Amino acid sequence: MTGGAFSIIAAFLAEIGLPVQIGEIQEDTFLPGIHTSSGTLRVDLVKLEWPGDLLHEGGHLALLTPDQRLKVQGNIGDDGGDEMGAIAWSYAAALHLQLDPAVVFHPGGYHGGGAAILTNFASGRYMGVPILEWRGLCKSGEYPRMSRWLRA
Repeated sequence: MTGGAFSIIAAFLAEIGLPVQIGEIQEDTFLPGIHTSSGTLRVDLVKLEWPGDLLHEGGHLALLTPDQRLKVQGNIGDDGGDEMGAIAWSYAAALHLQLDPAVVFHPGGYHGGGAAILTNFASGRYMGVPILEWRGLCKSGEYPRMSRWLRA
């Protein structure tokens, strides 16, 4: 799966300090075609189903400290607060990249709840923003504008 959205997302992630490595993935993965390893997002273009998933997984890594990012192998985790933070981060990133947020919140993700997330965000009902504020990524009242993309 290559194309415009994937190229834009991969370039953005690399630019902010989240390396993207393209190649075959043998391991089982939480999301098809994406594996995290020592702060790097590995992508198998044959197995990748939704390019927006890469932006969401980048959001998970962005919420971690640099030391934590280097320790991640495989699934980043299932902490609900971090999940909401990654959702808010990836929505802000999609807007920043001038991508339709539906690229991230697609029908195949979020247990079928992508459309509801989009409706809420489009209405200004943002989930996960306090996590971004707490981690120093955006200032109160300024979301979806981000102060920084990676947690220090």
